[in-house]
This record gives sequence, structure tokens and C-alpha cells, in this order.
Amino acid sequence: MGTLFVGGALSLTLAALAYPSMLGLSTVSTDQSRIIAQTQWGPLTEGERDFVVKVRAAGLWEYPLGQMALRKGTTKEVRTAGEHLIQGHAGLDASCRRIAPMLNITLPNVASPQQQGFVRTLAAESGGQFNRDFANILRMTHGSIFNTIAKVRSTTKNTLVRALADQANATVLDHITVMEKTGLVDFDQTVFQQTTPPKLPTSDLTPPPPPPGQPQVVLTPPPGSGNSPTPSPTVR
Repeated sequence: MGTLFVGGALSLTLAALAYPSMLGLSTVSTDQSRIIAQTQWGPLTEGERDFVVKVRAAGLWEYPLGQMALRKGTTKEVRTAGEHLIQGHAGLDASCRRIAPMLNITLPNVASPQQQGFVRTLAAESGGQFNRDFANILRMTHGSIFNTIAKVRSTTKNTLVRALADQANATVLDHITVMEKTGLVDFDQTVFQQTTPPKLPTSDLTPPPPPPGQPQVVLTPPPGSGNSPTPSPTVR
């Protein structure tokens, strides 16, 4: 298959990082700077609520891919990258679950239909193909959201969102680095995919809201892994 993944599953994955809909809303504004709530931690914009949901949703498919890399990765570097995914997203997940009720944000319990399909795609691969596609897809998606994090961090007036952006920035940079250390990243292809996202239906890109009363899914770090390497948001 080689780099043919770029035209299929990989291109779909990029769009999943930028879905426009917010959970729990019947109407969504296109103005990401619109203030939707005044909180004791500062105003919350639509784009910032979108960011919290994106971070949670990212963990719901990247955390399982980390576990998959530990089982199926055939090189030490790929397995190490899997460990970083698990640890990093466990930490981010804890932060999202902590601040979401404080900011009245509904978090998903499952990834979007497109993201779930993407996980199934990698689950069907093995050996060198799995290694290559795992490294390139994750490098591309983390590179894509890196710019979003920077924008949120530089503009937010909400201290909880700012702290989450700090944590996400450190975690995503770490994940970019470990993917590159696999030696499998095709930079021409990944950069192309970052700058030319496909257009997909919103229904494919939006994780469904959890049914009423459903227990919240928790992404936990493996035993003995210690705490998240990056700090959690601090309540002020």
C-alpha cells in the first residue's frame, strides 16, 4: 500500500480534527470568536468550547491507536510512540473531564463515525504497513492541530482554556517528535495533507453526544506510568 493511504484514510482523518458542530447545540454559529458564556475563569468563546471538545475527541481515537501500536508495532520506535500517545491523551483526557462541567461543556464518549472508521482501518493492517501508516497519519494529524492550539493559546481570555492549551501544546509537540523519531514519516505527503484538508459531511465528523445517564468514558494511563508529563489546568 505504501503511501497510498494519503488519498484514503489519511485524508479523511485530517477533516476529523476540524468538525464544526458543537455537542448539545441545535444551532451553531460560524463565528468562533462569539462569546457563549461568561464564567468566573473568563469569557468562553464558541471556538474555545470547540477546542475542548476536539481535545477530548482526539483522545478517544488516538489513545486506542497507542494501545494498538504497543501490540502490533514491529519496531521499538513505533511502540515508544504508542506509549506516548497513551500517556499524553490520558493526561489531556483528565483535564478535559475536569474543566468541562465547570464550563458547561458536553463531552463525547465515542469518536466521530469517521474517526472510528479510521481506527478500524489501522486495526486491519500489520507489519511494516501498520508502522508506516501509523507514523504518518499521527504525524499529520498532530501537525494539523498544532496550529489550532497556538491560536487558542494566543487569544483566549479564559484561564482554564489557556491552561489546557499549554498542556495540549506540550503533549502534541511530544507526539510530533516521537512520530518523527520512527524514521518513517514522509514529510512531503504529511505536509500536503495538512495544507489541503478534504471536505466531508458534518455528520461524518461530529462525535455523537452521550446518551443521558451514560457513564463517562475515562482514558486511564497504564499502571506504573506515573502522572501526565504535562501539567493539568489549574483552577483559579
